[in-house]
Amino acid sequence: MSPQHQAPSGPADRRDLQADCANCFGLCCVALPFARSADFAADKPAGQPCANLRADFRCGIHADLREKGFSGCTVFDCFGAGQKVSQVTFGGEDWRRQPRTARRMFEVFPVMRQLHELLWYVSEALDLAPARPVHKDLRRALDRLDRLTRGDAASLVELDVAALRGEANALLLRASELVRAEVPGRKKNHRGADLIGARLRGADLRGANLRGAYLIAADLGGADLRTADLIGADFRDADLSGADLTGSIFLTQAQLNAAKGDAATRLPAALTRPAHW
Repeated sequence: MSPQHQAPSGPADRRDLQADCANCFGLCCVALPFARSADFAADKPAGQPCANLRADFRCGIHADLREKGFSGCTVFDCFGAGQKVSQVTFGGEDWRRQPRTARRMFEVFPVMRQLHELLWYVSEALDLAPARPVHKDLRRALDRLDRLTRGDAASLVELDVAALRGEANALLLRASELVRAEVPGRKKNHRGADLIGARLRGADLRGANLRGAYLIAADLGGADLRTADLIGADFRDADLSGADLTGSIFLTQAQLNAAKGDAATRLPAALTRPAHW
């Protein structure tokens, strides 16, 4: 099967791994810290509500975040961890009405976010037909991660997330190798490479390994990124105008949100075109 025709091969459903802010208690606006910078117009310590957070847990400047200097908020993606912590782990008890839950809720949120990010990647790997040789292990990993996300707050904060990431990454890397092996010819290996500001316009990057590559402000206009492994690649301010990302693997919405693109940029079906493009 060609890389352009990676048919779904299992029941991996990523809808629950997309943020549902209406069912979250504004956790990303409270639990996480941010520092005054090009991404945030003000400092905020962890555990303190953002000044723009309303009483109904909605953002008071949501439509104008970039204009108000909070572009960092438009890039963040919790992978659905916010609603899981709010509605499942804490059973719908919000931190304002139940202040006793606040500290633990804010501790659990970043742990859950990492677990949900792993679930996203493992679920995607299960949709990659060439990765069938590792699907059994991927399903086992998916089931285990899902069970862990449903534990109580105390068990969640005690998890060794680094170890879990290491175990999952070994499977994801194997899945990546199987998928990219279907691309004929020699593939580029830019894993962890410093490609900040690189001129890659129109580049053929099919099947390339771009894991963890620094592509900040890189020119990828019209580049062919089909079947490229993009896990952890830093696309901040990268130009993806006219680039073909269909069939790329392990690309996330947060990465797209951090980049620049246009109507001609081709995206994987599971992701959406950012509003600021």
